[in-house]
Amino acid sequence: NWTGVPLLAKFFFQLVFAATAATIVSGAVAERIKFHSFLIFSFILVAFMYPFTGHWVWGGGWLAGLGFHDFAGSTVVHSVGGWAALAGAIVLGARKGKFLPDGRIKPILGHNMTSAALGTLILWLGWFGFNPGSTMGVGDGSVMSHVIVTTNISAAMGALASTITAWIILKKPDLGMILNGTLAGLVGITAPC
Repeated sequence: NWTGVPLLAKFFFQLVFAATAATIVSGAVAERIKFHSFLIFSFILVAFMYPFTGHWVWGGGWLAGLGFHDFAGSTVVHSVGGWAALAGAIVLGARKGKFLPDGRIKPILGHNMTSAALGTLILWLGWFGFNPGSTMGVGDGSVMSHVIVTTNISAAMGALASTITAWIILKKPDLGMILNGTLAGLVGITAPC
């Protein structure tokens, strides 16, 4: 509900959401696309594609007319980013060295797990502003605190579930999987919280 929200704040929220859709694409095409090509792609996504899809839901468009609701961009942002990432991955093809000559998959491990862990921690902390801020209920401390605690528990449970799963399947914990599980918990709770 954007009633009573200043126009500049609406613009800022939509700009952040549009930029987030572009960053989802960056993970799928990282190290396989020239930087200027990614900038052009991001500009097209943010300036032309995202405004249409955002309007379909939040601007009174056809999906809103069908009764579709989206909280915190769980569909508008993540679906647009995900579909654009899929398109980029299809165009670019598989990463070099991803498949062995016999067709088996060769895992490409992370190169700097310290940076990956730091990035995950920064995102986890950022989610404490994003989820409660998306409720637009700043005046109600009980709602805000409930959303913050729920967000934290979800991230922690995602980390724990991925740790247990990796331990069972790989016979040892795997930091990359733990970080992915943490992010999955955060993304998974964004709309429900």
